[in-house]
Parts: sequence; C-alpha cells; structure tokens
Amino acid sequence: MITQVSIFTENKKGAMRALTGILADNQLNIVSMLSNDSPEFGTIRMIVDDPDKAAEEFHRAGYMCRKEQVIAVYMVDRPGCLNDILGALDQSNINIEYLYISFDRSSAAPIAVMKTAEQDIVEECLEAKGYQVLR
Repeated sequence: MITQVSIFTENKKGAMRALTGILADNQLNIVSMLSNDSPEFGTIRMIVDDPDKAAEEFHRAGYMCRKEQVIAVYMVDRPGCLNDILGALDQSNINIEYLYISFDRSSAAPIAVMKTAEQDIVEECLEAKGYQVLR
C-alpha cells in the first residue's frame, strides 16, 4: 500500500492553485492527483513524494485533509487489463470505493490506484493472481 493525501477544499477560482502553491513552496512533488468536485466543495486526492510533510503543510494552511492507504497495482498497457484486474476482485467479492489511473514515470507503465474497505485482502488477491502491487 501507498499513502495518499486527500484534501477537502472549496470549489472556487484559484482553489487548486492554492493547493499546488503549498506543495511548490515546500518542494513537494505530485506523483499522481485526482480531483472530484461538487458545486460547492471538492476532494483532491494526491500521491506526493512526502505525504507526511504535505499533510502537515495543508493542515497548517487551514485545510481539512487526511492521509490514507491506497492500493497501487501495475497494469499491462493493453486493452482489457483493468477489466481483468476488476474481474479478479469481483470474483473475490471485493468492492472498490474509488479508482483512478496513474503511471510510473520511469517506465511509463500504467498504475491503477484504488481504495477498498479490505485493503490487505485486495493486495493478497492481486498478488496471488500475478499482479505487481506497489509498496
């Protein structure tokens, strides 16, 4: 599992730049990011190179944020790979709370990042099926 930082913020002009400014000011690098919004507020999920420092700086700036463990699994860059991963989890009766796609910058391999209620079981399931899970 890897650590993700989730930040709750207003959905207004300049909100995203304020977050990225905090990271830039603290020399923190974004590895992956997902933005979910509603008319008034949004949740920004980030994988950064130092999640502890990022969470500390977001809290210091007055943001509600939390660190949470997510699963990141390498995908083969071919049609149907994500479907195969989800099929393996479906066979094990595992529900995915959310999922987004990122990539490994050094190899350009796609990576599925997911959150479930059964993180340890999901890692074991995927590894047993031959998938490589990031640690």
